Amino acid sequence: MAGNSSRRGAGSRGKGKTAGSGGRVRKGLAGRGPTPKAEDRTYHQAYRTKQAAERRQAGQPKRSPRGKAGADWVVGRNPVYEAMVAGMPVKQVYLAEGAERDDRLRDILKFAAEQSVPLLQVPRGELDRVTGGLVHQGVALQLPSYDYAVPEDLFADGIDTNAVIVACDGITDPRNLGAIIRSAAAFGASGVLIHERRSASMTAAAWKTSAGAAARIPVAMAGNLNRALEQASKMGYTVVGLEGESDITIGATPGADGPLIIVVGSEDEGLSRLTRERCDALVSIPITSEVESLNASVAASIALYEASLQRQPTD
Repeated sequence: MAGNSSRRGAGSRGKGKTAGSGGRVRKGLAGRGPTPKAEDRTYHQAYRTKQAAERRQAGQPKRSPRGKAGADWVVGRNPVYEAMVAGMPVKQVYLAEGAERDDRLRDILKFAAEQSVPLLQVPRGELDRVTGGLVHQGVALQLPSYDYAVPEDLFADGIDTNAVIVACDGITDPRNLGAIIRSAAAFGASGVLIHERRSASMTAAAWKTSAGAAARIPVAMAGNLNRALEQASKMGYTVVGLEGESDITIGATPGADGPLIIVVGSEDEGLSRLTRERCDALVSIPITSEVESLNASVAASIALYEASLQRQPTD
């Protein structure tokens, strides 16, 4: 019976005596050296604080508190090839072992070889796992995590050049975000500002729709969009929101010849109440009564074009 064994020594090991490990613990620690300092452990807050301090000393721009978004995937033979040709950033291409070779897969392999794109051959089960069970046709492309800028740096970089920045309030479709980024780059804007929450981020869909523009124009992420807009206003930016019911048309945008932030709301709900209150002015894009509203990315493109016209020198 447990606890009542008559075996010698079963009831007690003796006062003050404990069982040892026989040196196993000591041997297991051998060669590991002292515990690293907190600032040297990549997962520790002290490490991130140290890195931020080193960047400031080196004159490098700060990064968003959120830092990097999770890596995204493009799966399927045609989507992978189109993503590579479109110039999307590639962390690595995964190829399933034994995948049937067709013309499209040969195109992918040729492009990867010519552009020195990292390619890893893995068991099909591993590819199923990393892509979450999506239909990958034996090939998938992993995007690197996107490195967002900090709003303060974006504002500071543009204040001396009378820059235009597009702020997205509630844009949740990554394709709309990508299209806005593409238009911002086309009309010479200095950057795009998005919200950390309730907002689309730089996923594969946003990258693809931007047609490579996301690699040429910074995207900043704000923990609090309205607070960021307030900060920009104090720095000298005119904050203008697109509002369909405003009596001021886009052609009369105030402050269009100086540092300007154009705020675009979601197609369904428009600008939020707090964001409207944060704007210096609300302007509308005249459209016919048969159409209720414009797509958010289309509205942003029109506003950017109008801002560029107002900035052209007059004779």
